[in-house]
Amino acid sequence: MRISVIIPVLNEKEDLPQTLRALEGFTDFYEIIVVDAASTDGTREWLSSHLPSNGKLVDGPRGRGNQLNAGGRTATGDVVLFLHADTRLPANAVQQITDALAEKGAVGGGFCVRFRESRPWILRVVEAGINLRTRLFRAPTGDQAIFSRQNAFIAVGGFAQWPIFEDVDFVHRLKRLGRFAVLPSRVATSARRYIAWGVWRTMFLMYASPRMRGRCALSISHTPVPLFYREGRCKTRFPPKCSGSSAAMTSSPAELYRSLDLKDRLRTISPASKA
Repeated sequence: MRISVIIPVLNEKEDLPQTLRALEGFTDFYEIIVVDAASTDGTREWLSSHLPSNGKLVDGPRGRGNQLNAGGRTATGDVVLFLHADTRLPANAVQQITDALAEKGAVGGGFCVRFRESRPWILRVVEAGINLRTRLFRAPTGDQAIFSRQNAFIAVGGFAQWPIFEDVDFVHRLKRLGRFAVLPSRVATSARRYIAWGVWRTMFLMYASPRMRGRCALSISHTPVPLFYREGRCKTRFPPKCSGSSAAMTSSPAELYRSLDLKDRLRTISPASKA
C-alpha cells in the first residue's frame, strides 16, 4: 500500500522542520507532498534545500481546503494522509492505517489526539473531550491526521473550498461512501492557540457564548467571518461561495458546527479588539 503524505503550509518554518524530521523515521511512506501557499517567513526557501528524497514541493492557493486538494491531485499513492505542519504521527501509524483499510468497505479514517505541551493541566481535559467525541461520532478533524483511499478522495470531490469546516465536511462525505475508522493511537499536535488565547477563555467562547456560536453557524454563508490563521494573526474576510461538488454541499452549517471539535472551532473566533 503506497501512502502519500500531504502537508499544507503557510508560514510554518518553526514547526515544519521538526515534522519532516519525525517523518524520516517512517520508511514506508511513498511520497511526502508539501503544499505551500506563498509563505513569507522563509518556509519555502528552507524547503528548497531540505525536502526529503521522496518529497515534492507544490504551490497551492491560500486556504487549507485548496492546498489539500492541490496535494491530493498531485499524489500518486493509493492512500492520501493529510498531516498538519504542527502534528506528529504515532510510531505505529503506517501499520494502523494499513490494518484499518484492510477491513471490508473501509474508505478512510483518522487518529485520536494528544497535545504536545504538558501544561496547563486543563489541556488534558480538552484532549479527553476531543477524543470522546471522536470515538462516539467517528468525526476526527484536520489536526487528527485524516486519511483516505485515493479513489475515495476523488469520488467525494476532495475538500470543499470553504474557509472553515472543510475537514469536517470531508469526513461527513467519506462516511457516506464507506467504513470510516477511528484509530486508537494518538497523534501529537500543538496547543499553541489554546495557550495563546488562554484555555479557560477559549472554552468559554466556544461553549458559552451565543454570539460566537452564531458566527460559526453563519460562517459558510457570504458573511464576514473572523478567521484565526495558522501564522497567529486574526483577520476578517468574506468567505468564497461554496464551489465544491454537489456532494460537498449536503451538510448544513449547523450540522457541521455541531460535529466540530473545540480545537477547530477556535479558527472562527477573533477578539473585537483585533478584528
